[in-house]
Amino acid sequence: MEIKFVLNGKEVAADISPSIRLLDLLREKFELTGTKEGCGVGECGACTVLMNGKAVNSCLVLAAQVNNSEILTIEGITNGEELHPLQKNFLLNGAVQCGFCSPGMVLSSYALLEENPNPTDEEIKDAIAGNLCRCTGYKQIIDAVKQTAKELKVEVKV
Repeated sequence: MEIKFVLNGKEVAADISPSIRLLDLLREKFELTGTKEGCGVGECGACTVLMNGKAVNSCLVLAAQVNNSEILTIEGITNGEELHPLQKNFLLNGAVQCGFCSPGMVLSSYALLEENPNPTDEEIKDAIAGNLCRCTGYKQIIDAVKQTAKELKVEVKV
């Protein structure tokens, strides 16, 4: 079957098997390997992408479900070669260690900041609750999100 959708701001089409997962479509057809497969059952969040602005586990979404949707992957939040402020702050705050969970963690945080530009610690924790990290202990991730919220607020006021 053929599907059409917006991927990282560009209209795309793909001829797919009805049973292929969004995760596999992104990695195999579009070569967007920033989206990782961790558990394959929606528990770890490594495969998180944004679908119509909401964080979803791409391992649980059939590619056919994205027809006429908008998908944003970790590759889509950069500005050319320039990292998004959230990505920069993950690096500056030590919120990236092995890096396996980072794309999903960044995208869950990105979705939060799009909805709520001034989140509390609890709101950040809720937003990243579906993403598991074995390396950082989460404090650095929360710090990175808070720092980004402050920076983005300043950019908007200028």
